[in-house]
Amino acid sequence: MSLLFGTAGVPLSASDRTTESGIRRVKELGLGCMEVEFVRGVNIESDRASKIKELSEKEGVALTVHAPYFINLASVEPQKVFASKQRIIESARIGNIMGAKSVTFHPAFYIGKTQTETYDVVKKWLTEIITDIGKENLEIKISPETTGKPSQFGNLEETLKLAQEVSKLRLCVDFAHLCARNNGELNSYEKFDNVLKTIKSQLPGEALNELHIHVSGIYYGTKGEIKHLTLEDKDSKFKYKELLQALKVNNVGGYLICESPALEEDALLLKSVYEKL
Repeated sequence: MSLLFGTAGVPLSASDRTTESGIRRVKELGLGCMEVEFVRGVNIESDRASKIKELSEKEGVALTVHAPYFINLASVEPQKVFASKQRIIESARIGNIMGAKSVTFHPAFYIGKTQTETYDVVKKWLTEIITDIGKENLEIKISPETTGKPSQFGNLEETLKLAQEVSKLRLCVDFAHLCARNNGELNSYEKFDNVLKTIKSQLPGEALNELHIHVSGIYYGTKGEIKHLTLEDKDSKFKYKELLQALKVNNVGGYLICESPALEEDALLLKSVYEKL
């Protein structure tokens, strides 16, 4: 498939803050996708989700989903792990009804565990989640996101290993996060190209044909991500044009979701620059 560009949530210029208005505005802007943001909880019922699917198909706007932020599969508190699993499953369930292609989330923190221990417990619960949604025949992809701070589980190696070892699991590559968690080390055409080639070589099938991607400007320090910025903000050093070049050269398809504070403005900028390459 081709690479579609869209916004993380309802465009700022939409007539109201509903998902439906967001889809219509994305279409009007000439963008191709939108991420439905379940920031604090899954707030769409199944009947409405079915109507959202009809609208997205009518407008030709593909959807992805971001599960709630209150997720930590490596928590030492069993009730928090249970709640995290339920939030991912419910996001996948409603996302699937909406026709969304992928659901992403920040999987865990290292607090109280080593990286290896954290990986093992995250793998355990994601395997169980995949099994549970498989029983419901959900088609949506489960795609843990690469994260922006070294204190968070989710570097590229961990997310790739999960996608290799857990059947039917995918990943969401947030390139701004990868740049921030490595204090700017991963921020050039060569590094972006290497990430894409690594994904292609390590994951089965055509992983780059339908990749879930996040992009924004980013402000970071020695402890990683501090905040998202617009792409052209003077404090953002993220080389988005070099990323777009790498995506073009590697013929990446999928859903590029812009998380910039200037949602549609920067999504359109990304699309324009990419199309001129």
